[in-house]
Amino acid sequence: MNWRHATGELALDRPRILGIVNVTPDSFSDGGRLGSIDDARRLIDAMVAEGADVIDIGGESTRPQGATPVSADEELRRVMPVIEASIQDHPSIPVSVDTVKSSVAARALRAGASIVNDVSGFRLDDAMAAVCAEGGAGVVLMHSRGDVADMATFAHANYGADIVGEIVAELSARVAGAERAGISRDRIVVDPGIGFSKRGEHSLTTLGQLRRIGSIGFPVLVGVSRKRFIGEITSVRQPDARLAGTTGANVAALDRGAMLFRVHDVRTARHALDVAWAIKQHDRS
Repeated sequence: MNWRHATGELALDRPRILGIVNVTPDSFSDGGRLGSIDDARRLIDAMVAEGADVIDIGGESTRPQGATPVSADEELRRVMPVIEASIQDHPSIPVSVDTVKSSVAARALRAGASIVNDVSGFRLDDAMAAVCAEGGAGVVLMHSRGDVADMATFAHANYGADIVGEIVAELSARVAGAERAGISRDRIVVDPGIGFSKRGEHSLTTLGQLRRIGSIGFPVLVGVSRKRFIGEITSVRQPDARLAGTTGANVAALDRGAMLFRVHDVRTARHALDVAWAIKQHDRS
């Protein structure tokens, strides 16, 4: 299976890693880390050297506490220099823009970005699907509820007896909308939105039943890196100290069918997922 995008395609013949580059002052675990374009370039260089398959660049935080939406102009000011630098420095590595705004996606695609990663699954901007279709983008449709300010809180974490069934239904509706807009199935990846509008037990249930997300018929991406539910299990309060827990969650997700992983710590994820994948290839049970 290959994931087609605006500048080519990515073979999903092994676990693929999206390296997170947050050019925001307020992201939950690394906000303000990148103070200049040179800082961003050094981080991207390191991620590519460590085995990132995609660079995922975002300029608007959806952190669990106090996320503040930013204007399209401000988001563009943050992300465009980094997108352009990544493409210039590493032309063979696709760039994903993490945005819910069609105007940001359009500019990024015109500059050479390959993928649009929309944490709202095209819910928050009616023009997003058409922009992605016109630009030939690969897309990540993530499950969430609410808007940028509260989608990572518990404000909308209200589910019945079958949380995964609800996620599947809501993601399926987002996929249908993307297809109606002209986005072909081989350009679509789905993300269950771990930690978004989900309490810890919801995230664990979703990961435990991840094969049901895959039953929608699209590659599955998971973003568990440094998330709150890991801290709840391990009693590690500092997000950037949750590497071991993140690794465990990623390997469990791989075992349940995920093939794409959005991470802060590329080297550890690359090694852990490659070893787990090699073991799976020798499983004859």
